[in-house]
Amino acid sequence: MSIRRATEPRRAVAAASMVVVMALSVIACGGEDGGGDGAESNATSSSPATAKPTDDGAGGQEDTAAGENVDPNVKLAEVKGEKGMLLVINEVKRDAGGFVTVQGTMTNEGDEPVNPSSWAGTESIIVRKNLNSVGGATLVDKVGKKRYYILRDTDGRCLCTTGITGVQPGKSFPVFMQFPAPPNTTAEVDLSLPTFATTSLKISG
Repeated sequence: MSIRRATEPRRAVAAASMVVVMALSVIACGGEDGGGDGAESNATSSSPATAKPTDDGAGGQEDTAAGENVDPNVKLAEVKGEKGMLLVINEVKRDAGGFVTVQGTMTNEGDEPVNPSSWAGTESIIVRKNLNSVGGATLVDKVGKKRYYILRDTDGRCLCTTGITGVQPGKSFPVFMQFPAPPNTTAEVDLSLPTFATTSLKISG
């Protein structure tokens, strides 16, 4: 399996063995295109009972980055956000270890800096541990009527791009997000990220 973290391999091992998989039933998937906002779940996150604090005592946020070998010329979807932000999805791949990794590029096409704090969503543990991240993203399997949240390790750190600073006009940077994989029979999911439109994505692999 390929859980992508830019630093500290032991955290990747912990994430692989003790990661929390949260797939909750979608409350209302109305309309043809799913209506991303209408399908939001009110459920709270849970932490594994065996979770233990790390021994490094570091309180700072770690940067993570999208994986290599992603073709930037492949554009599976373009999703517009607030203040001129654009998210281009380059890859949505199912991993043999039971994960789906979404990779893409964000660009500020507007005229003013954009604060990334809203992209972490409202789930308390994600906001505390991953404030400047894309941790608020979710995948929705409309056929299976389930919502999949971003994976995180036992300390609540998401398996996604973190440490994002204010996005200046014209700036681009890679992003990735890892989710539990829906059943193999599910070939298409809806991706939602706070302040961005919802888009449908086909899963490869």
